[in-house]
Amino acid sequence: MRHVLTLAAVGLASVTALAGAAAWQLSRVGIHQGYAPEQPIAFSHKLHAGDSKIPCLYCHSAARKSRHAGIPAANVCMNCHAILNKETAEIQKLKVLVQQQRPIEWIKVHNLPDFVYFNHSQHVLGGVACQECHGSVETMPRIRQAAPLTMGWCLDCHRGRGRPSAAARRVASPGMRPTAPPAGLDCGKCHY
Repeated sequence: MRHVLTLAAVGLASVTALAGAAAWQLSRVGIHQGYAPEQPIAFSHKLHAGDSKIPCLYCHSAARKSRHAGIPAANVCMNCHAILNKETAEIQKLKVLVQQQRPIEWIKVHNLPDFVYFNHSQHVLGGVACQECHGSVETMPRIRQAAPLTMGWCLDCHRGRGRPSAAARRVASPGMRPTAPPAGLDCGKCHY
C-alpha cells in the first residue's frame, strides 16, 4: 500500500510540475522579449547611437509627433554616409538600395497586439526616455526587444510615474518641454 501511495504522490507531483510548466509557457504567449532578428542591413545602434552619439530622435523623428516612431528613409542614412569616406559591405548595400530607389525592408522588432493603442509622441513629450522601453539601445550591435512590453509591465511604469526625470526630459529635442500629464490607468487610453 505504501508503494502505491508513493507512486501516486510522484504521479501527482509530475502532473503538477507539467501543468505549472504549461501555464508558464502559456503566460509567455505574445511576449517577444529578447527577439533580435537579422536585418537586411546589419545596422548597429551601438555604433550610431552609442559610439557616434546620434540622438534617437534624429533618425526616429516621427516619435515626436506621431503614434509611430517610424523607420528613417534611407536618405536620412545618406545624410552622413554620402560624405563619410568609410566603406563597408553594409554601406554598399545601403547605397545600392538608394540608387535603385528601393526601400530597406527592415524587420519590425517591437510588436504590440492589435488591440493595444500606443502613441510614441505622448511618451516622448511626456519625458519618457527611449531606453525606458527599448533598453540600452546605444549598447546593442543588433537591436533586440529588451522589455517584455506586457500590460503588467506598462502598468507598473504608469503607476510609478510622477514627474519625468531630468534625464528623461533631455531626450526631447532642445526647447521641447514635456507637456503630457502623468501617466494614467484608464483602460480606454490603451485599448480599443
